[in-house]
Amino acid sequence: MHPVGCNEKGREVDRNSQRQAAFLRHFGRSVLIVEDSRMFSTALRFRLETELGVSVTHCGDMDSLKAVVEASGERFALAIVDLNLPGSPDCEALDFLVSRSIRPFVFTAFGQPMRDSALAKGALDYVMKDSPSALQQVIVGVDRILASERTKVLLVSPEPGSMALEEALLSRQRFQVQMADGAERALDLLDETRDIDIILLDLDHPGWDGVLLLGEIRRHSTPMSVRVVGISSRGQDTTGARFLKAGGDEFILRPYCHDDFTARMLHLAALHKQFLALNLLASRDYLTDVYNRRYFFEAGQRIVSQAMRRGAQASIAIVDIDHFKRLNDTYGHEVGDAVLKAVSSRLKKRLAGNCLLARLGGEEFGMIFDGLGVADAVARCEILRGELAATPIEADGEPLTITVSIGVAAIEGDEVFDNYLNAADQFLYMAKHAGRNCVFSEFSMQPALAG
Repeated sequence: MHPVGCNEKGREVDRNSQRQAAFLRHFGRSVLIVEDSRMFSTALRFRLETELGVSVTHCGDMDSLKAVVEASGERFALAIVDLNLPGSPDCEALDFLVSRSIRPFVFTAFGQPMRDSALAKGALDYVMKDSPSALQQVIVGVDRILASERTKVLLVSPEPGSMALEEALLSRQRFQVQMADGAERALDLLDETRDIDIILLDLDHPGWDGVLLLGEIRRHSTPMSVRVVGISSRGQDTTGARFLKAGGDEFILRPYCHDDFTARMLHLAALHKQFLALNLLASRDYLTDVYNRRYFFEAGQRIVSQAMRRGAQASIAIVDIDHFKRLNDTYGHEVGDAVLKAVSSRLKKRLAGNCLLARLGGEEFGMIFDGLGVADAVARCEILRGELAATPIEADGEPLTITVSIGVAAIEGDEVFDNYLNAADQFLYMAKHAGRNCVFSEFSMQPALAG
């Protein structure tokens, strides 16, 4: 926390450091530099460590390369390698890296004939030392490659095998590739996996409306949670324009240069991963590090929509810490903050799996149970309530017994998201009115209605 009176510049520095930390967590990998030029190796090392947050190991000749690889138990994400090294006059370093399954990124002064040979051997990319921008090309290329291996791409076409070339090109760049034959299968995979980053739609088949499928994808996912690329050989009509106007992120025209295709996909993957890192910071509650209210509404609506589409059960709950205002007044806000952190930590540990947890504000937390009907959700909440009440929280050197009240409602029918939350809130009010430290749902009312 910043002291009172901290200026805007200080807050901006803190925000930038948070962003940098997110990038380091995301891109933190180990890279090998195989380069005999002190100038290039020093510049590469500095920029890779400071800009991408990667750990760097340097080798200046063939002997040191063999010694490092054979002695190190570390798995290198890739190796930036020059083709002309002491002890490696005929690309022996490149061959050695390939034989040890270390992906080579060639950075050399040799021209086109060597380029074709290196790429044929499996080099990820090939940058020549022929311009002031060459070093920047390497940094950008490494950034994109590191993003690609953590990027899941779904290829969608109504005709099996029609995207074999695209699958091969993406697999070579270490994208995680899945195939879907038809729109229905694509939407099912999008619901099931929830971690697809890019969808590549084949727009070339009669009776197949890729733009219509794009609309369905946008309905089932947030606008930036998945990027959608269209690919088509119809360059003379309005296919590309229609696709982009409907919300597509990129359009690729067949036939294409292979390098152009992979460069576009790598660029999109890197942008997407950077967006996800920043979005992660924006979606977390600053105090408890669970999701915040904004994300709860954004992701909650998507979860509900997907559950409805699958015909699956889902439930929503609101957790409220009992007598929290009295606790703050008695012990102070520092103890109150400690209690909020402890409660959120215990909830996170107990809610692994298909449950979205967020702090809605103050002492209230929201939960969405995907795949659980209200009866099972109530049972889960009863366990949470009992464990919290039975285990005191250590705050300011003093054990405090903390209890919670919980309202649980079923997610049924196609309604606006607020209605589900309001239903849970009504049951929470009943739990408070019933004396607190209990769970209320529609089942709690049945004995009273029966009487």
